[in-house]
Amino acid sequence: MAKAKTVFFCSNCGNEFPKWLGQCPACKEWNTLVEETVATGKNVSGGSASRGLLGISAPKPEPLADIDINEGDSRITLGIPEVDRILGGGIVKGSLVLLAGEPGIGKSTLSLQIPLSNPALKTLYVSGEESKNQIKLRSARLSGDENGCLIYCETVLENITEEIRRQKPDLVIIDSVQTMYCDSLDSSPGSVSQVREVTASLLKVAKALGVPVILIGHITKEGSIAGPKVLEHIVDVVLQFEGENKGSYRILRSIKNRFGATGELAVFEMLSSGLKEVINPSQILTPMHEEGLSGVAVSAMIDGSRAFLVEVQALVSSAVYGTAQRSTTGFDGRRLNMLLAVLEKRAGFKLGAKDVFLNIAGGLRVSDPACDMAIIVAVLSSTFDISIPSDSVFTGEIGLSGEIRPSSGIDRRINEAKRLGFKKIYISSYCQLDRQIKGIEIIKVADVPSLVRAVFKGSNQ
Repeated sequence: MAKAKTVFFCSNCGNEFPKWLGQCPACKEWNTLVEETVATGKNVSGGSASRGLLGISAPKPEPLADIDINEGDSRITLGIPEVDRILGGGIVKGSLVLLAGEPGIGKSTLSLQIPLSNPALKTLYVSGEESKNQIKLRSARLSGDENGCLIYCETVLENITEEIRRQKPDLVIIDSVQTMYCDSLDSSPGSVSQVREVTASLLKVAKALGVPVILIGHITKEGSIAGPKVLEHIVDVVLQFEGENKGSYRILRSIKNRFGATGELAVFEMLSSGLKEVINPSQILTPMHEEGLSGVAVSAMIDGSRAFLVEVQALVSSAVYGTAQRSTTGFDGRRLNMLLAVLEKRAGFKLGAKDVFLNIAGGLRVSDPACDMAIIVAVLSSTFDISIPSDSVFTGEIGLSGEIRPSSGIDRRINEAKRLGFKKIYISSYCQLDRQIKGIEIIKVADVPSLVRAVFKGSNQ
């Protein structure tokens, strides 16, 4: 007979403790232990519920040399090229993919578009949040071929694993993992123990049957994936869906990928008919205003393996209050403070009494240090109230001594700027080009003072 007891789980690492502690002894995080009631003792359906229902025998060890696999046969095309590219060429058979994002960002829409875009793929769509009529209404809005999609509204893990065994689908989509629960555990759905058990059981099913599973997950108000941190370690791929709910553009970013490159991103536009792929993100991230505005510069950046151009906007004004403000959107505020300190120490520009506001256009969040040069140019442009020529692009990392360091993948950055019709690109003088690139003027600068002279020459500043 199973007995109930109270334990405490760490919401960050998932470790279990018999009593509450202010700091988790395992991961050293504070105030992460939550109280839950679990069942102890033997249970007919407990422990290895998925193995019992599926009738899966224990695997036997095999010599690595005898394992034969074809890379082309191990991946499945989902029908959405941008999603396939982020996954590394398609979803791997038997893999577990976690798709996380804020409420209303479009996770369910993207997940439903996958079977509608590839009707040849037999997909089992398991919904614990919406009824079949609600899913049908969304499908009618999205349009597409519905013949290959099976809708199954269920939240009990044992029933879901049994249905996977019976249907033998090519793909399983779980919406969402926080609503599913294992009947052998007494805790409520969405708790640390339930999320961990459900994810681990679905991983066993995916690996044993070779069926890829996509889990839709929620995120907390701090922006991290809800549930224990161990959830991200269990899955093979973590995809983060980002963007502003009030805006029309969404960014799908690969945070973890055991079968491909991490850091890849894809841009989608949310329309009334669903999510539309943006094949050329540079066209939506580059300037969309009249020429002659100060405080605007274009940077050539790389995110993952893709090079594209992004518009950097800066506004510098006199501080109204005693302490100057530093506000950033889409960029690290601490790095902005560092760049402003370099401008003051190495180039002599006094910005300590100025409010500085920085924005990355298009709702994109950048982490490429090669955007430093464009940020400095935009800040000085707003300070001098002098516009930057609209045909110029900047790429280069700024060091603490004021030097401009070379950027990786400089050829791809230059070719992207050339393809979009820009005439000049400013790069570090330490960059080594693999070949001569024609059709665009390449201006090399060594440090911040030489950059200022090259960009603002001819002005009265």
